[in-house]
Amino acid sequence: MPASTVRKRSRSRIIGAVALAAGASLMLAACGSTKDTAGAGSGGTGKVGVILPLLTSPFWQSYNDYVPKMAKSEGVEVLKTVNSNSDPSQQITDIDNELTQGVKGLVVAPLDSAAIQAGLDQAERKGVPVVAVDVAPDKGKVAMVVRADNVAYGEKACDYLGQHVSSGKVVQIMGDLASVNGRDRSEAFRSCVKKKYPKLKVLEIPAKWESDTAAAKLDTLLNANPDIKGIYLQAGGVYLAPTLQTLKSKGMLKPAGQKGHIAIVSNDGIPQEYDAIRKGQIDATVSQPADAYAKYGLYYIKAAMAGRTFKPGPTDHGSVIVKLPGGILEDQLPAPLVTKANVDDPKLWGNTVK
Repeated sequence: MPASTVRKRSRSRIIGAVALAAGASLMLAACGSTKDTAGAGSGGTGKVGVILPLLTSPFWQSYNDYVPKMAKSEGVEVLKTVNSNSDPSQQITDIDNELTQGVKGLVVAPLDSAAIQAGLDQAERKGVPVVAVDVAPDKGKVAMVVRADNVAYGEKACDYLGQHVSSGKVVQIMGDLASVNGRDRSEAFRSCVKKKYPKLKVLEIPAKWESDTAAAKLDTLLNANPDIKGIYLQAGGVYLAPTLQTLKSKGMLKPAGQKGHIAIVSNDGIPQEYDAIRKGQIDATVSQPADAYAKYGLYYIKAAMAGRTFKPGPTDHGSVIVKLPGGILEDQLPAPLVTKANVDDPKLWGNTVK
C-alpha cells in the first residue's frame, strides 16, 4: 500500500485543487508514477532515524557509510545510525527510542518480516512515516519498500549454476527464513532448479545470516557429500569468508578453470566478492545496491514526510515500483549479475568503496 499520509481538508476547494495540480506536475518531472498529497506530512523536514539490522557484514558496513553521504545529497537531516545487532526485539526497542527522540521519519532495514510490525504500528500511532530498506514487512504500514527483486537473485544464481554445472549436487546456503529475503531467494532457487535444471540436486543449509552457522553446517555437509559441484551463497557479506575458509581447509578451493573447481555464485556485490571473482575463487555475484538503498531510502522518507505518495510503474532511476501481494509498494532497484567479464566495471558500487 502506498504511503498513507494524513489528508487535511482544504478550506477552499479551488486552493486545494491548484495545490494538488502543482504537486502532480512537480512529481511528473521527477518520476512518472508519483503524486502529491496536499497539506500532509512535515513538509519534508525534520530529523530522520536510520536503523540498521547489523554491522558484522561488509554489505551493511558499506550501507552505513553511504547513509551520511546520501543524506547530504538528498537534503535529509539524519541522526546517528542505530545498529540492532541482529536482534529483532532490539530493533523494536530501537524504533521506540527513535520515536521518543521526536524523529519525523524512519528508515528501517527489518530483521524479521513479521516481528517488525510492532515497530511499524508504534510509528503509525505517532504519525511518523517509515521506509523499509532491503526487507519488506509482512504486515504494517510503510511509505515504500526500497529493495531489489530477491526472487531474481535466486533465479540468477540458479541459471548461472545450471549453465555451468551439467549435473550433480549443488548447495544453497540460505538466509533467515523469518525474512522475506531468505524465503524469496530460497524458493526461487529451489523452484528454478527443479523446473529448468532437473539433473541438479539441491542440498540446503539454513544459516540465518550467521557466518559461524554457515561454516559449521557446510563442513558437516561436505564430509557427507564431497562431490559437491556448486554453491549458492545468499549473502556474501556473511557467508563468503567462512565458505572459502571451509573449502580451503578441506583442499577443495580450486580456482576457476582447474579440475575440481566448485562453481560458486553469491549475493551482495561487496569488494571482497569482486576480489574473489578476480582470483577465480568464486564465479559470480548479484550486486545488491548498497548505495542506492541508502539514496532512495532517504529519498522516499523525505517524500513521505512531505506528504507525497506513489503509484506502480517505472521510475526515473531505472527501476520499477510494484505493488506487493499485501498492497505495499516496493521500488525494485536494479541488481546486475557480476562475473569475471564485468567485475571491473567502475559503475558497480563495490568498485567505488575505499
